[in-house]
Amino acid sequence: MGNYRANLVICGGTGCIAGGGAKIRDAMQAELAARGLEKEIGIVMTGCNGFCAQGPIMTVYPDGTFYEKLTPADVPLIVEEHLLKGRPVEKLMHKDPVLKRAVPAMHDIPFFNLQVLRALRNKGLIDAEKIEEYIARDGYMAAAKALLQMTPEQIVSEVKASGLRGRGGAGFPTGVKWELCARVQGDVKYILCNGDEGDPGAFMDRSVMEADPHVVLEGMIIAARAIGAHKGYIYVRAEYPLAVSRLQMAIDQANEYGLLGKNILGSGFDLDIEIYQGAGAFVCGEETALMRSLEGKRGMPIPRPPFPAVQGLWKKPTVLNNVETYANIPPIILNGAGWFRELGIEKSAGTKVFALTGAINNIGLIEVPMGIPLRKIIYDIGGGIKKGRQFKAVQLGGPSGGCIPKELLDTPVTYEDITQTGAIVGSGGMVVMDESNCMVSVAKFFLEFTTDESCGKCPPCRIGTKIMHGKLKDITEGLGKPGDIELLQDLAQDIINTSLCGLGQTAPNPVLSTIKYFRDEYEAHINEGWCKAGVCRPLTTFYIDASKCIGCGACARVCPQKTVSGEKKKPHSIDQSGCIKCRSCYEACKFGAVKIGPGSLKQKLLEEAEAAKGVSE
Repeated sequence: MGNYRANLVICGGTGCIAGGGAKIRDAMQAELAARGLEKEIGIVMTGCNGFCAQGPIMTVYPDGTFYEKLTPADVPLIVEEHLLKGRPVEKLMHKDPVLKRAVPAMHDIPFFNLQVLRALRNKGLIDAEKIEEYIARDGYMAAAKALLQMTPEQIVSEVKASGLRGRGGAGFPTGVKWELCARVQGDVKYILCNGDEGDPGAFMDRSVMEADPHVVLEGMIIAARAIGAHKGYIYVRAEYPLAVSRLQMAIDQANEYGLLGKNILGSGFDLDIEIYQGAGAFVCGEETALMRSLEGKRGMPIPRPPFPAVQGLWKKPTVLNNVETYANIPPIILNGAGWFRELGIEKSAGTKVFALTGAINNIGLIEVPMGIPLRKIIYDIGGGIKKGRQFKAVQLGGPSGGCIPKELLDTPVTYEDITQTGAIVGSGGMVVMDESNCMVSVAKFFLEFTTDESCGKCPPCRIGTKIMHGKLKDITEGLGKPGDIELLQDLAQDIINTSLCGLGQTAPNPVLSTIKYFRDEYEAHINEGWCKAGVCRPLTTFYIDASKCIGCGACARVCPQKTVSGEKKKPHSIDQSGCIKCRSCYEACKFGAVKIGPGSLKQKLLEEAEAAKGVSE
């Protein structure tokens, strides 16, 4: 970071940049120049720091003081108080929801200090656009070891011994996949990286590509050497422009330094890597569909076998792993399989990166040892549920995953244990839900996504998911009928058993898991015409309990339709004829006076209001 008395490390990931991170950098540069401090204080723009909802973020080194949610107006205060007078600014520090106080240093914040970083070991520490900073942290040492000191067989053996499983969703043993491809004879083989990442709420691979692009290249170099490939492609969705830019920059730098191209490090091994920008189709996350897309064809899965390790891209032997998998390869080669196995359990070794989102205080990117309980992730690292609400469920595995209820919060995060709950680890999306979420609506949302993203090749997925979505839509609109739950379950099993690829085979998971754990909500929708979470508007009526209303007026002030009325310090009421059921009054009331009733209650309240109006007249 240079010979400065202090370094200001500013998050330059997509989230922080969207929040104004570049403006913080520019303001700081101008302020330091104005005070003649530009030669004393260094500024580094890194990739994603991981604490995404707190951006823009800045960490001051060497003391590690952590500032969050900065604005350009905060810059002069930090320079004056912290950098000149040595007094860190407490009001700009992180206010931890667990510790209930400001925490000055990043390493003392539970969100950070309860993680174990391996795939993300460089996040927030290096300038992603400078290869020298990656090399300074042992970058490309593993590639040098693999190319100059190990045979392809030894590389495969080390990866197999580590127990690393593919981090893209299926969890297939990485070393086994490499071994299968290495055994296939052929002059032309391909090494591919899946950076497509289409799950809603997932940003694991994007953040790695933005913060540490060289680790992806190094992992691919080692993999290419192991299987005998000399051409590689990184498949990245075009919606990730920052990731694409930094990856291309990394490729150019690696070629310039002799780390890609001909005769890498004098080893006699050649490898060229290109970026291919995908058009954003979710199904192209499936390996055979991705390869067809790379070939210039429509991204649609094809039956297996033959598997891609035998006949993949352009019918040549091919290995495809995702970004996080490749990020784990260099430290395994450098430190050994035993080191990797120090964390996790026998069948789920190492760590896993998750994108923690939803109704949780600490939203962001985390890396934790496999085997950690869900409860520890959500309450210790995640800081618990927003607004003091109750935890309801956590959805794992993206739109093809399942919802895990509070009764199973102590489930260890392993491939086998999560699968037993009806969810999947998947690529690492973790969406937390509270009592305000309707689980029928949640299932409908995810099924709508997979229905839209189906490639349409096989009828079970193309037609079956559409029928299931239509049935869920009916239920959330008050048109559900007895027997609909059983019909959904039957359809789900048919789709799972007969779909061509993983999209169709896992698409029903959100429906099956919500029926399994939240069947009472489905029954209330169908039998009582009531969405108890107040999400499905045809099945919801908001009303005010006069016995609990103190007449504070908070509900009236937030009502967009001005349908809440009442005198100050006296019970208020809602004009049902104008209520649009937006939940604003419910969210604003701190006394539990605004209640959620069944949709049929609306007519009764309207009749009572008319009767009361007639009496007053």
